Amino acid sequence: MRSFLIFLVGLIFGFAFVKGEIISWFRMVEMFQLKSFHMYGVIGTGVVVGLIAMQIIKRFNVKTIDGEPITYEKKKFTKGTIIGGFIFGLGWCITGACPGPIFIQVGAGLIPVAVTLLFALFGTWVYGATREKLPH
Repeated sequence: MRSFLIFLVGLIFGFAFVKGEIISWFRMVEMFQLKSFHMYGVIGTGVVVGLIAMQIIKRFNVKTIDGEPITYEKKKFTKGTIIGGFIFGLGWCITGACPGPIFIQVGAGLIPVAVTLLFALFGTWVYGATREKLPH
């Protein structure tokens, strides 16, 4: 049952991304060229919904699907955050895909995006292998 719920949420998430044009390379280009508010509106809405959800989770002590408490750890802001954010943004701008939409783009039949997915996985592996040596 748990796997079915996860599948269902993923299906709804993917459907919303496709219908909302969030996986559109053209929408990404418009965003980075400051020609359209569409993606900024989507991202801003996501931030607001996330903030509201976090407050609900904290105030009502909401648990995970397995009944475990949800906790938030304070993250340390470092020089590496700036460098990593720049590399992430550059990759996003070049490919027109960030991690969530990559899978949806492949699932929607945009096969060339599989190259982006492979390099995203490779970049994740490189990060894991070099994490201790990166600036803190």
